[in-house]
Amino acid sequence: MRRALVGRVDLIGGGPGPADLLTLRAYRLLMAADVVVADRLGPFEELRDELPAHVEVIDVGKTPGHHPVPQHEINALLVARALAGRRVVRLKGGDPFVLGRGGEEVLACEAAGVPVTVTPGISSAISVPQAAGIPVTHRGVASAVHVVNGHGDLSAGAFAALADPTVTTVILMGVASLPRLTAAALAAGVAGETPVAIVENGHTERQRTIRSVLADIARDAAAAQVVNPAVIVIGEVARAGLLLPTSAMLSESMS
Repeated sequence: MRRALVGRVDLIGGGPGPADLLTLRAYRLLMAADVVVADRLGPFEELRDELPAHVEVIDVGKTPGHHPVPQHEINALLVARALAGRRVVRLKGGDPFVLGRGGEEVLACEAAGVPVTVTPGISSAISVPQAAGIPVTHRGVASAVHVVNGHGDLSAGAFAALADPTVTTVILMGVASLPRLTAAALAAGVAGETPVAIVENGHTERQRTIRSVLADIARDAAAAQVVNPAVIVIGEVARAGLLLPTSAMLSESMS
């Protein structure tokens, strides 16, 4: 009897924000949900009015320095609603498995015997730089990408990536820790003239791009009053004028 009552959990990647960048599969699952557990970032506010009236909406969004619903409580929430026989959608910004703790939620569901699936989303690590005309890889310039969680310390692998001119380093959730991260990179011998771009509010009308070099970016970001959400791109692909001028002009015009 208990097994027959178990619902399911679908982890959905919401992409960088605009609803039309949500995948068709993700949209269908969202519209079929009984419960939606939503992050702050992503397309949910744009799609909220399209949900059927019976859908329970639970906001678990985080802001810098403020995590009102800890991860273990989110895990328990997903499991409890599914065990009550409901179809739960966990809507996350970007992709669930790119610094989104999606793996932890999958493990919690599996441990409780709850069926769980994951629908990928467009990661902000790729799509937000693209919105500003910055390709994270580009033939003859960069052939690899290293994605870093800005909340932590830089590892030996991160220092190696930063020092390699053929690697693009993308830092997510790194605005508050930018002075610390750049100071550590410079102390490790990474060249101060390495190009850096910060793309703030990517794929929105408030998008803007701040360009500098590693030695100066913390100062320049503070002067520009950069705030989250923002993606930091370090490497040769962040150099102004890499792509066609028309592309660069288009992205900068959104600032």
